[in-house]
Amino acid sequence: MNNLETIVINFGLEEAEIHKDFRLYLTSMPADYFPVSVLQNGVKLTTEPPRGLRANLKRTYQGFTDNVLNDCKKSDAWKKLVFGLSFFHAIL
Repeated sequence: MNNLETIVINFGLEEAEIHKDFRLYLTSMPADYFPVSVLQNGVKLTTEPPRGLRANLKRTYQGFTDNVLNDCKKSDAWKKLVFGLSFFHAIL
């Protein structure tokens, strides 16, 4: 993490060497050891998963339309498969 902090701090000092379209994307879980200077010099985006199984399933099903669920020759089997996968995903 110290090396990352040094590299990011040096970005601002060596502007001639960095291409104008350069972007650095980082993903991280919340951690106390993550360098504060990296956070302060960047744009932050935070997403939080829905709490609970029901909320997670609702979020998944909001992405489906009736056409997606009914546009199949075996729509009953398809709906069961979609529910099973959605339920498995919500548990994980």
